[in-house]
Amino acid sequence: MTKTNDPFIDIRPYNDDEIPAAIDRLVNDEEFIGAILQHRFSNHAGWFKALMSPIVKIYLRMKWSKLDSVETIQLEVKKYLDRTLNTTTRGVTYSGLDKLDKESAYLFVSNHRDIAMDPALVNYGLFQGQHKTVRIAIGDNLLKKPCATELMRLNKSFIVKRSAKGPREMMKALGTLSGYIKHSLDTGHSIWIAQKEGRAKDGNDFTDPAILKMFHVEGRKQKVPFADYIKSLKIVPVSISYENDPCDIAKALELWEKAEHGSYEKGEFEDIESIIQGIVGDKGRVHVAFGDVIEDTFETPDALAEEIDRQIHHNYKLFPINQLAAGDEQVADDVKQSLKDKLMQLPESAQPYLIASYANPVNNQP
Repeated sequence: MTKTNDPFIDIRPYNDDEIPAAIDRLVNDEEFIGAILQHRFSNHAGWFKALMSPIVKIYLRMKWSKLDSVETIQLEVKKYLDRTLNTTTRGVTYSGLDKLDKESAYLFVSNHRDIAMDPALVNYGLFQGQHKTVRIAIGDNLLKKPCATELMRLNKSFIVKRSAKGPREMMKALGTLSGYIKHSLDTGHSIWIAQKEGRAKDGNDFTDPAILKMFHVEGRKQKVPFADYIKSLKIVPVSISYENDPCDIAKALELWEKAEHGSYEKGEFEDIESIIQGIVGDKGRVHVAFGDVIEDTFETPDALAEEIDRQIHHNYKLFPINQLAAGDEQVADDVKQSLKDKLMQLPESAQPYLIASYANPVNNQP
């Protein structure tokens, strides 16, 4: 088993030898089994679900018995992703992958529109291009249930402790996170992390310099200047564009609610609902653009953030709905109808938020 003196044991993904025990914990997690039964047999009576519970556990034990390594889990996820992309997109395209060295580890800093699909699409492209898949940064705000933590850590996700309280605990969490990112890159494992905390619900993709400062916490410990340390990380900006955002109405309503009432109260299962909607909802065409490795000298997090933003905006693939939202009427009638149908689902005063979410990528183009 894994040694307990591992400084990253609380946040890192599971190693191959830890997978059987994690799967066993999942199968015995009543909340997890309950969620499956609720999803699969939502119209059935409670007694029927209780009857099905041991059968579901036996089925999962059999189905997952062959999942004994990170690789076998990723291949299983890929099968599911193949089906999902076939039914929920009109094709996924990639650019910039040919510039990346298959033997190198990169720190992919990406715009963030969808909780689960963004890193999944990056991984999908890397896998198809015979590159190694990434370790995925995920906020602990999405891991309130133990079963969610198990599932994510089984699939190469590591935990960003946003809920750390107090300066000392926060600094410790940042130091561990920064050290883990450097350790991963140094041992040949690429990283995916969003350019800021939370999704860009307004379509404005801008990097939070605080994340770039976090990268350097380990560098400060090693007494390496910011500019030199950043070069060693091989940062690659990534732009992900969806022709249709399955969560666009929910995002617009949230922004409207915040503007109207000064705050927005998130429902207990809202994050989970967003994840499911993002996976099963129609995405239209999707494009993932890998930018250039950042090799120039940037002395400050702000200057580096500007370069990441420049690449993300420049490489963002615009679709006709973006052009229409930004005021260009020279688009097909079905695109106009599609935007109109979306707006009809919102109160009139909330409609500008949805329009802005599709227009902002056009406005941000350099």
